[in-house]
Amino acid sequence: MNLQTKIPLQPKEPQIDYTSGILSLGSCFAENIGEKLSQYKFRNDINPFGILFHPKAIETFLWMATQDEKYTETDLFFMNERWHCFDAHSSLSSTDKNTLLNHLNEKLAVTKAKIQTSSHVIITLGTAWVYRLKALDMIVANCHKIPQKEFQKELLSVNEVVQCLQNCIHLVRAINPSVQFIFTVSPVRHSKDGFVENTRSKSHLFTAIHHVIDKIKGASYFPAYEIMMDELRDYRFYNEDMIHPSKLAIQYIWECFIEVWISKEATQVMNKVEEIVKGISHKPFNPQSVAYQKFLKKLELKKEQLTREHPHMSWDQ
Repeated sequence: MNLQTKIPLQPKEPQIDYTSGILSLGSCFAENIGEKLSQYKFRNDINPFGILFHPKAIETFLWMATQDEKYTETDLFFMNERWHCFDAHSSLSSTDKNTLLNHLNEKLAVTKAKIQTSSHVIITLGTAWVYRLKALDMIVANCHKIPQKEFQKELLSVNEVVQCLQNCIHLVRAINPSVQFIFTVSPVRHSKDGFVENTRSKSHLFTAIHHVIDKIKGASYFPAYEIMMDELRDYRFYNEDMIHPSKLAIQYIWECFIEVWISKEATQVMNKVEEIVKGISHKPFNPQSVAYQKFLKKLELKKEQLTREHPHMSWDQ
């Protein structure tokens, strides 16, 4: 008896291994997968400008990074005792204007360098709803708790999302033609928009992504949303807010991602990394015992061996 709807998964090429460079952009689900890649010591960067929920914000970020653009003081504003930028998440905001400005421009430079050496770019779209700041007639990445009356809420059309995604691909491939794009749609429902409105939004994202990957080589879709909705169709796979996937659900989707995108050779290295990470987090009853000191020496040898094989690995965190 089959008690679960399974989403068919097939391995994709080029697969991710420990020589791959990965840039993860988009909604909070991009951070979930990105954090898993970082946990296993892949060469991965996650959302340099913080969470970006909609495709226009991602396009703007990639434009600024790839075109060597820079932010100036006129791109910042002061509110609630902090300086903000409409193109970045509030996690980057600062009490010091110059600190924020330098941080933003450093992130752009680092991102361009990362794109030039990346093999895979993962883009997770959260919503097609956007907010246009009336005073400047511009779509923002983040409203930074400015009163909603200052914005006009709009739903990007399918064609507008298609154009954003095509622009993202062209911007990246102009400086790195061989990048593989992996698109996903966040399984998180944007309940604040309304549940019907969330469905409208997601439908635009699905249609646009598949329009793009049907026409552009080297672009694929990973069904994170479908796995959550169909395979994990139970509230035990959600956090207490009944909206966000639980740790168990994220782990399950991560294992599906491994099946599709991670090479078999890399999974063997992942097992070694996991063993070391567990060893580092181990809390002994007696830290001074001979047995524990031997354990630490063995752990150091394992770390040294992996670092020799993969010099980018760091064990500081």
